[in-house]
Amino acid sequence: MDSLVDGNHTVVTEFILLGLTQDPVLRVILFIIILCIYLVTVSGNLCTILLIRLSSLVHHPMYFFLSHLAFADIALSTTVTPNMLVNFLVDKNAFSFHACAFQLGSVAVFGAVECFLLAAMAYDRFMAICNPLLYSTKMSSQVCVQLIMVAYAGGFLYGCTFTICFYVLLFCGPNRVNHFFCDFAPLIELSCSDVSVLTGVASSSSGSLILFTVVVIVISYTYIVITILKMRSTEGRHKAFSTCTSHLSAVTLYYGTTTFIYVLPKSLYSTDQNKVISVFYMVVIPMLNPLIYSLRNKDIKEALKRQISRKIFS
Repeated sequence: MDSLVDGNHTVVTEFILLGLTQDPVLRVILFIIILCIYLVTVSGNLCTILLIRLSSLVHHPMYFFLSHLAFADIALSTTVTPNMLVNFLVDKNAFSFHACAFQLGSVAVFGAVECFLLAAMAYDRFMAICNPLLYSTKMSSQVCVQLIMVAYAGGFLYGCTFTICFYVLLFCGPNRVNHFFCDFAPLIELSCSDVSVLTGVASSSSGSLILFTVVVIVISYTYIVITILKMRSTEGRHKAFSTCTSHLSAVTLYYGTTTFIYVLPKSLYSTDQNKVISVFYMVVIPMLNPLIYSLRNKDIKEALKRQISRKIFS
């Protein structure tokens, strides 16, 4: 049963997720592709976490943040991908009202945590390059833990904002969500209540989150670039810049897609385009992050070689 009568309204109690496509052949192909991506995402990020925890070569604030970024990637992908895979196999993928709220809130929490972590990693690079003599003091274990706590607390508050907005909405039918997960924008389209205030709250929250973290990243890299340009040694400039390339790649991918989804006006793109970008943001990027950091980072590659050598020769 997907609705019940409440006064003069028929209140929706479950939602039907339409998914990415209704083409049966394309659904099989996408199921195989996304399943492979998800398995690589989980295994790659778990390996990153274990490697950072086990290897003495990467006991460093930057890798401490990276391990939490890997955890957030696993959580974000797991919140969405398994249900998306189910959607490819069944004709009707029903989601209860509370399950939809939980998924919406979870996506918001871990998406926001990633934003805060990327900002913290930019600040870490700023301290390492611009203030190397004070780095061990300014980026002590206590400071790193405090930054992580801020990231998770900020993500939780951001997620609560969307969850509360969802529960305030009134749904009278239809209940077919034109997406592969319970995203706020398609849910707003189904609501029969006044959504102007809630839309403003959601947009303000997303805009504030992205603006704050982007400002931190931009300011950090502005000082980093100035410091690198002042270096006389070409080798020193190259070494300093190489420590930032992985992070810059992750920032570019992540903020490029989130800006498209949450900041640009909805009139500039269609729902199908939004779904494709959401797949890249929630499924593909969590897979790419461990590859970006492992392929472009000498410490992680060296730590991986040592761990493999120990396993082989033991």
